[in-house]
Amino acid sequence: MSRRILWADDEIDLLRPHILFLEAKGFDVTSVTNGADAVDKMRDERYDVVFLDEQMPGMGGIETLGELKGMAPETPVVMITKSEEEHLMEDAIGRQIADYLIKPVNPKQILLTCKRLLEGSRLREETVSQNYLQSFGQIAAEISSGLDYEGWTRVYADLVRYGLELDADDGARQILEDQARDANREFGRFVERHYPAWIEEAKAGETDDRPTLSHEVLPRWVLPHLDGGKPVLFFLIDCMRFDQWLEFERLLYPLFDIEKDWHYGLLPTATPYSRNAIFSGLLPIDIAARYPQFWQHDTGDEHSLNQFESELLGELLKRKHKRDTRYRYEKIVSTDDGTAMADRVTDLAQHDLAAIVVNFVDILAHSRSDSNVLKEIAPDERAYRALTRTWFEHSWLFRAFEELARQDVTIVISTDHGAIRSLHATKVIGDRETSTSLRYKHGRNLKCDERHAIFVKEPETYGLPRTSMNENYIFAKEDYYFVYPTNYHRYLNRYNDTFQHGGVSLEEVVLPVVTMRPR
Repeated sequence: MSRRILWADDEIDLLRPHILFLEAKGFDVTSVTNGADAVDKMRDERYDVVFLDEQMPGMGGIETLGELKGMAPETPVVMITKSEEEHLMEDAIGRQIADYLIKPVNPKQILLTCKRLLEGSRLREETVSQNYLQSFGQIAAEISSGLDYEGWTRVYADLVRYGLELDADDGARQILEDQARDANREFGRFVERHYPAWIEEAKAGETDDRPTLSHEVLPRWVLPHLDGGKPVLFFLIDCMRFDQWLEFERLLYPLFDIEKDWHYGLLPTATPYSRNAIFSGLLPIDIAARYPQFWQHDTGDEHSLNQFESELLGELLKRKHKRDTRYRYEKIVSTDDGTAMADRVTDLAQHDLAAIVVNFVDILAHSRSDSNVLKEIAPDERAYRALTRTWFEHSWLFRAFEELARQDVTIVISTDHGAIRSLHATKVIGDRETSTSLRYKHGRNLKCDERHAIFVKEPETYGLPRTSMNENYIFAKEDYYFVYPTNYHRYLNRYNDTFQHGGVSLEEVVLPVVTMRPR
């Protein structure tokens, strides 16, 4: 079906070669010589794009543009003019033109504009699909080649970026989702082989051949900035995945210069363990031993284990010889808390270090599990990502960043863990003292399918405390979640297709650390 073009220009006869060229390329072009006729045509017909001369007798281009936008605001209008005066460009752009061309224009310039406006999305999607399908074999070979942690980070970043770019091509997206599952299967095996060695090296202070772990985030990326004399703000966005960060980054990029690094979340990838580790600068086993007053064993409410983050941060500053650092800690749980913080965000810049925990993304993940409405709004990864972006774009947090972009500060953003869409259940057996989390459990005599979980018989090798000699941990691999045999189908229906964390997947473990400075 031909794409329809309306072209209004008082010198339309001189443009006849351009029109013939477009018609030869399959476009249906209607031409008029004044703005009033263009309005009449638009009132009676639908057009895919309008070319509009800025200087016409009678109803001029700007006035005609206003009339056309009133009737068909979604139709792209391209203003064409002999004038290069800046105020005319600004006036046209302010009225939402799609493009602005300076006479004389040539036929190929017009054709390129039509293709960009009418076929740009399709052409970009086809290019992305072709690029991914050409890269498929290379990514598959990397996944099966015995990657190191840097290789896994690179593969994960590539898969995420293709996931953001592939939209309309359902076939390519399905291939990508299958490859992401293969990647997570191999990544679980990789972590199982290497994680105990990483913990031993971390205890010994060795940093070669292993990723930076949760408890090393502040010492590596935050505390060094305290020597620069500028206020430092550390934002921990609970349960933020890399794909969600990329959505945030698109909005923040015009405001900040952005540097991106990575850390690996400690196991279990859950708030009580990984987030306490971040603020204390210690492995969980060392927190429990050194600060027993700040460590409580799992009570069923994971957030009850994070009551002492401010105190742990203070102890970290003392150990790192930052005793004189004026610091402030805030945890933002509700919208009212966030709005109040955004209204006084410049107060945070009066401290040497401000640490702010933002819980909304985590709340959204858990709320989707309990709300059929949210499941319908965000039925898949793309929609969940879009929902997160919509929140951020209109949130108090983005407003706070806009204000901080006008301050002389350094901002570091990271997260304690991500989340994975859990689509497969695996049965687990444990006693009544076993923890209740869906992606990890600790207790006595735990049993489940060994293909679906990492068994940790000696918690100390994973940097984890235990309360009894027989206590062990299990971490779900890939997109599995644990369900007890009792009432199996009831829990299956409740938790299938929910976003969970605590286990071993690229989405939960491989996490961005971002440093931002105002432009």
